[in-house]
Amino acid sequence: MMRISTKGRYALRVMIDLSHQKSGEPVSLRSVAERQNITLKYIEGIMTHLLRAGLVVSIRGKAGGYYLARPAGDYTVYEILKAAEGDLSTVHCLSTPTNFCPMCDECSTLPLWKGLQNVIRQYLESYTLESFDDSKGMERFCDGITFTQPHQS
Repeated sequence: MMRISTKGRYALRVMIDLSHQKSGEPVSLRSVAERQNITLKYIEGIMTHLLRAGLVVSIRGKAGGYYLARPAGDYTVYEILKAAEGDLSTVHCLSTPTNFCPMCDECSTLPLWKGLQNVIRQYLESYTLESFDDSKGMERFCDGITFTQPHQS
């Protein structure tokens, strides 16, 4: 089962926090840690992944800190989670560009897993950091999604 880890969830919270800092000045990790109630050590580990992916910029020194490398509307939730988590595949055989599973040519379930992975990716790509700027509440993230019972044979 695909599951977003604490690292991915916290990375998204950190990026949202940075996007809300409108001063244009670098933001200290200590202040992010306090606002988000995440340990500084854990955030430092997350920032390594976000820096490596080019999502944030780091400024060293007394007045240093971090800020977004691009405008908030240019970041998708998918790319943030991918930077933090690495692999976001629904099943192991889809985790590399080439499927090395010996059954991939005969697998009757592979199209299902590919479809699910595409739906998840499209959904996460449809939200940017700007999506978290308004006060509509989280219910807007499920607008237009209809949940139905699985087909019974």
